[in-house]
Amino acid sequence: MGLSGSLSPELGKLLYLQILDFMWNSISGSIPKEIGNITTLELLLLNGNKLTGPLPEELGYLPNLDRIQIDQNNISGPIPVSFANLNKTKHFHMNNNSVSGQIPPELSRLPRLVHFLLDNNNLSGYLPPEFSELPNLLILQLDNNHFDGTTIPASYSRMSKLLKLCYDLCVGFSRSLRNCNLQGEIPDLSQIPYLGYLDLSLNLLNGTIPTESISKTITSIYLSNNSLTGTIPDSFSYLPRLQILSIVNNSLSGSVPSTIWQNRTLNGNESLTVELQNNKLTNITGDTNLPPHVTVWLQGNPICLNTNLASFCGSESDAENTNQGPTNNTLYCRLCPPPYEHSPVSPGLCFCAAPLLVGYRLKSPGFSDFRPYRSMFEDYLTSGLALLLNQLYIDSFKWEEGPRLKMYLKLFPVNKNRNDNGFIFDGSEVRRIMNMFRSWTIPGSDIFGPYELLNFTLLDIYKDAT
Repeated sequence: MGLSGSLSPELGKLLYLQILDFMWNSISGSIPKEIGNITTLELLLLNGNKLTGPLPEELGYLPNLDRIQIDQNNISGPIPVSFANLNKTKHFHMNNNSVSGQIPPELSRLPRLVHFLLDNNNLSGYLPPEFSELPNLLILQLDNNHFDGTTIPASYSRMSKLLKLCYDLCVGFSRSLRNCNLQGEIPDLSQIPYLGYLDLSLNLLNGTIPTESISKTITSIYLSNNSLTGTIPDSFSYLPRLQILSIVNNSLSGSVPSTIWQNRTLNGNESLTVELQNNKLTNITGDTNLPPHVTVWLQGNPICLNTNLASFCGSESDAENTNQGPTNNTLYCRLCPPPYEHSPVSPGLCFCAAPLLVGYRLKSPGFSDFRPYRSMFEDYLTSGLALLLNQLYIDSFKWEEGPRLKMYLKLFPVNKNRNDNGFIFDGSEVRRIMNMFRSWTIPGSDIFGPYELLNFTLLDIYKDAT
């Protein structure tokens, strides 16, 4: 919308308001405490602005708030203890700010909290052991903060519903220049049955890696840049969904068990990367023949003195995980008049259509490689929007810092409404789809996690639809 200026305290007089949406503007100043008077408010969406100042404690008295989304601002100061009163809130998205101080242990009383995203802030103190009492928490993301040499509470091993655990807890933002504060040993995580993503890298963790079994649903394990010792446990073997195992820059010794990659059958959209550079590993036990789509990096280990294993010891090249979608087959179709275009997901069907353009980002996905999950995502989003599968085209996707997955989507109308140039959505359908994105009524997904709408662009032909 391109709005600037500040938020007026007069907003607090909108006593029947349910959605307050100022996402992706240039609004500055502080959040008015008067917003705490809007007791009907369900969605507070202020992310992507230039807001400063502290969080008003009055926001903690909004009895119907489902989502507080204030990420990507410059909000400072502590999290008010009053936020422990937000009994209906499921989503705390406060990442990429300057929020400081101790996380209030009282937040462990929130009965519906699902996503707790406070990465890239200035939080300090300790990790509240009481968070293990959160009954519905799926994602706990606290990387890039200033925690004071704390340990991971042993009670966190009892967070039975947790899907994603990220404690890339460091001072600073650059991946290569972080000074990290998380200490102690990695706790036993075997009692978290659906853990899909674990990132404890860039800390001061020591001791051995737990030998207890880890969730068979896990896709990503990041333990790099710590002070871990001992051997690679057998629990990292036979993990059917594993995409990446990264334990670079530690002091691991002994052998690399080939059971990590043996018996894995990966198709063209799947891969497994094992990063074990700069440890003290001396051998590979078992078969050294890698299956297709498996990559193992061992540079900087004594094992590389063995010339028979030279293929494991090269330099890892930087490969950007981007994609421009499937090739479309419209070579023999007549040209469409702009802004109409052929649907790339309907090859061989030569019709012109005017798409809806959507900027979309997965804020905390439960995987490191999107390609094996692309079809699942297409099914998930089209069913959630009540569209046909061939109405969605992923124009591009790209990993960003976080890691977050940014996408550009095109939604095509089916052959119902047609003018002289091609097919279009009718106005009611445009509004329905737009409102589903903006009100977060698309059903949630454990594997894809929370999303944010970056933009919803309407071609000129749809300008009257809103």
